[in-house]
Amino acid sequence: MNVGAVIIGDELLSGKRQDKHLQALIRILAERGMKLAWVEYLGDVPVRIEDGMRRALASGDLVFSFGGIGATPDDHTRQAVAKAAGTALAVHPEARELIEGRFGADAYPHRIRMGEFPAGSRIIPNPVNQIPGFSLGDLHCVPGFPAMAWPMIEWVLDTRYPQLRNEQPDVERSFKAIGAREGDLIDLMQDFVTRYPTLRFSSLPSFARADVPGHIEFGFSGAPDLVDIALGELRKALETRGYPLA
Repeated sequence: MNVGAVIIGDELLSGKRQDKHLQALIRILAERGMKLAWVEYLGDVPVRIEDGMRRALASGDLVFSFGGIGATPDDHTRQAVAKAAGTALAVHPEARELIEGRFGADAYPHRIRMGEFPAGSRIIPNPVNQIPGFSLGDLHCVPGFPAMAWPMIEWVLDTRYPQLRNEQPDVERSFKAIGAREGDLIDLMQDFVTRYPTLRFSSLPSFARADVPGHIEFGFSGAPDLVDIALGELRKALETRGYPLA
């Protein structure tokens, strides 16, 4: 199962705030031997968020959505997910209990709306202020506040997806072929892509400067043992062609 992320907020796209969620999610996944496959940034435009949520729900991926689940006029995520799923918003019973327990009579008329989730949702516990997030299928929506969002993501991964934890995580290893040019090595690179379909192959050229020769950094990522074999074979093939390696 691939993992994706939807990160929402005009303030991120305008530069008023710097996104912290992407690197945090990469770290949280890496701690469990997992990787992020894709990320999408969206402004606070309801129709764009709805389209993004429709893509997320249809992807078959495990997707985390950050931001927009509050009750202010610029929070659109809950409504967008409901529309994308073709369902209605309703106050979740567990969310009602948590919000009433925190605010009492002051939960009404506005704060209770933070517990309105698309029908069929499950709550995601919030260890900071008890206002939950929600999951609909494999789409998991958490607040934009890092102190809340990150432990909620960890809870989702550890509670609902323990089977995705990889005790032998993928590795990424590389080396440089000095003086190599991509145009001269297309056939060789294609051969290795075909030979190792379960690995990810990378080719990063660097052009020559006055004090530094040009080179290509070749890399593989995937299962450690297979990466070692592929890397060794590629090194040998390039050495046979006369390229110094670093």
